[in-house]
Amino acid sequence: MASLNKVFLMGNLTRDPEMRYSQQGTAIATLGLAVNRVTGTGPDRKEDVLFINAVTFKQIAERCSQYLHKGSPVMVEGRLQSRNWTDKDGNKRTTTEVVAENVQFLGSAGPGRPSAEGAAAQTQAIDEGFGGGSRRPADEIVIPGEEEMF
Repeated sequence: MASLNKVFLMGNLTRDPEMRYSQQGTAIATLGLAVNRVTGTGPDRKEDVLFINAVTFKQIAERCSQYLHKGSPVMVEGRLQSRNWTDKDGNKRTTTEVVAENVQFLGSAGPGRPSAEGAAAQTQAIDEGFGGGSRRPADEIVIPGEEEMF
């Protein structure tokens, strides 16, 4: 039987990215994401919010830490992963999070924040062990025949 572990989430950050480095020096950023779901209309309208963490690595982590902040709208593409650990009190803990392979910045930088212009608005996991290959940012994609149109 075939299986697939792929997640697309669009929402807003619940806090500034939490940046840290592994013992090997790899950049790791954790993003808290709030995803809303609205059902019904009028008096039956109901809004549910799902809070989930996404983890990014290397260049993606550094760019997220530099350009994103609490409230930033983003789209995260990745896979679900569960982790187990024992806390400082000896209790076994489990969490499920998204390992982000692609983070797309959707909003403006906002007051007092650096602009994402010039930086990759779409940060992709190129050569970072997420499928390999070379993917181009959306603004660099050339549609065959497009150059003749202008």
